[in-house]
Amino acid sequence: MTDTSILIIEDDEHIGQILTFILQRQGYQTTLAGDGLAARQAVEGSSTPPSLVLLDVMLPYLDGFEVVRIIRARDGWQDVPIVMLTAKHTEKDIVRALDAGANDYVVKPFQPNELLARVRRHLKEQA
Repeated sequence: MTDTSILIIEDDEHIGQILTFILQRQGYQTTLAGDGLAARQAVEGSSTPPSLVLLDVMLPYLDGFEVVRIIRARDGWQDVPIVMLTAKHTEKDIVRALDAGANDYVVKPFQPNELLARVRRHLKEQA
């Protein structure tokens, strides 16, 4: 499973560390981008897309909705599963994220085992 890479885009350093820890403990390779600009750089600067993207909505510089558009516009990234991870939980926010191209939506605070189950499901669908 070590060839499975996950791009984590999260501006809260503590949550980023937690996500990195729980995903690496499951054998996933992780890359962490701490804001919207770093996310855009990670997407545009990578020759190989990750297996999955975990994406916060509220980010400095570029919000998660803009990052979804950047990901979906990049050649080879159109089918990468995107799981939005956010404190925004109104129906309007969820619909906006899904309409923008996200595959799933997890509300913070999240349960680690539920998040891992969703990650596994999306990775299995990609295989």
